[in-house]
Amino acid sequence: MEQAMRVFWAKGFAGASMSDLTGAMGIASPSLYAAFGSKENLYRAALDHYVALHKEIVLRIMELPTARESIEGLLRNAVTVFSRTDFPSGCMVEQTAGEACDMSPELAASLCELRAANDENFSTRLRKGVEDGDVAAGTDIRAVAAFYATVHKGLSLSARGGTGPDELNSAVTSAMAAWPSLAGP
Repeated sequence: MEQAMRVFWAKGFAGASMSDLTGAMGIASPSLYAAFGSKENLYRAALDHYVALHKEIVLRIMELPTARESIEGLLRNAVTVFSRTDFPSGCMVEQTAGEACDMSPELAASLCELRAANDENFSTRLRKGVEDGDVAAGTDIRAVAAFYATVHKGLSLSARGGTGPDELNSAVTSAMAAWPSLAGP
């Protein structure tokens, strides 16, 4: 599964050929079809593997003491994940945003839901920040969450384009400099 995930992450759903997948996995096409039934089912399993790899750290970051720490933590973690040299760059989920026409409507909808759930992490943590008092009451949660989610997407796209971790971290520092005017203390 790790190898299939890496191929899909590097090449996208449409760009990953069956020969790419079987070669990376060290299996023949009949074995792949016997185990998964289709390229789409293999992609879903690879996507589940990708999400599972990152779930625990994201949950820990969401539990940091303040919303600001969590938001910055999500962005700094994204820099780490998106710019690792032992994995393909960028985000496997975000990179598929332009591939909807190459996949089934169900798969496209599932990916859209995953992207929305990722974006929701920002809203969830901001709402908790309001409850805890470390985000100003009256903060436009949707707007602030959309801003930081967009930064997150930009980090993925930039890393995919070859931007290194120093420049990505600089972008996070700049985004976090906007925190006081967006969310208060």
